[in-house]
Amino acid sequence: MNYNVRALLSATFASVLMVVLVFFGSRNLQNFDAALITYLFGTVFAFFGIVYRTTVWLQRPPTWMYFKRGIHFLFTGKVFSHLVFVSKEVVGNIALQKFIYPRGKYRWLAHFLIAIGCTSAFLITIPLTFGWIHFTLAPNSIELYEAHVFGFHMFSFKLGSIIAFLTFHALNWSSWFVILGSLYYLRRRLTNPGLIATQTFDGDLLPLILLIAISATGLGLTYSYQFMKGFAFDFLAVLHAVTVILFLIWIPFGKFFHIIQRPAQIGAHIYKIEGKKLKGMAVCPHTGKEFTTQLHVDDLKIVTRKLGFDFSQQDGGSHLDLSPEGKRSRIAQAHLNARKDGGNLFG
Repeated sequence: MNYNVRALLSATFASVLMVVLVFFGSRNLQNFDAALITYLFGTVFAFFGIVYRTTVWLQRPPTWMYFKRGIHFLFTGKVFSHLVFVSKEVVGNIALQKFIYPRGKYRWLAHFLIAIGCTSAFLITIPLTFGWIHFTLAPNSIELYEAHVFGFHMFSFKLGSIIAFLTFHALNWSSWFVILGSLYYLRRRLTNPGLIATQTFDGDLLPLILLIAISATGLGLTYSYQFMKGFAFDFLAVLHAVTVILFLIWIPFGKFFHIIQRPAQIGAHIYKIEGKKLKGMAVCPHTGKEFTTQLHVDDLKIVTRKLGFDFSQQDGGSHLDLSPEGKRSRIAQAHLNARKDGGNLFG
């Protein structure tokens, strides 16, 4: 097996840096909960895989061209305007998942529930796993809790208060969001004929099953210690840990990696906006219609040459100057001319 040396070094450095941040962020492991060590190993492994795959992904000529152009446009020219645009994109398409809404309001709601549930769960569990956040009883008190961030006291709250209820059950809300959203998509994938014909178990069904398993076992822990006096708590804790670690390990290699790739769409939008300002829109010589930015066409020519493909034409033009519609039409014409030259239009 061939390894990408640059990606391997980047992933190793990032993972070591994460471990260092865990050590110092938890005050030399003073605030680190040893019971969460398996979750820490799973998180570090997932982080290693994510950095490795992202580095390999960025080394691909098309991806690197987009990335390089996007960073250049973001930090040159109207920087403040770009930052405002990025903020709007983050809120609209990352937080609110508005890009799903045109596909249907119920699909959007389900996707939004999964996204908000997973995001909130990560924001809660990762700092807790790393020891960056921890809770302790206040000195000389049995009903006052203190919240600490990086070892610094942030605020206090009483047991039984609304703040305590919301804080200690935050992951339960996240679990319910994920379960409701996942069940909708699981039902759709089990009943929609078009999806049944094209989907795969590991690519489409397993992610949903895994999300439901993580959430259900997490809720089971709460149910066990609140209503069953801890019955089967140890078994549920191990089962929950297994499902979470499987999820973490699978992130860099499965469908969940699109969570990491999704923010790159913001850079692509900036690339399109600035490309239009810089060189205008490209017009297809066959259809006479605009179809993308001229910058995109020019960059595509650079990338394809780097990959060893030459789409130049004898008249000095390029097949890449054609829109998708124009390419399909030219291919159809080429097939027709070949059949005419062969003397058989229908053979």
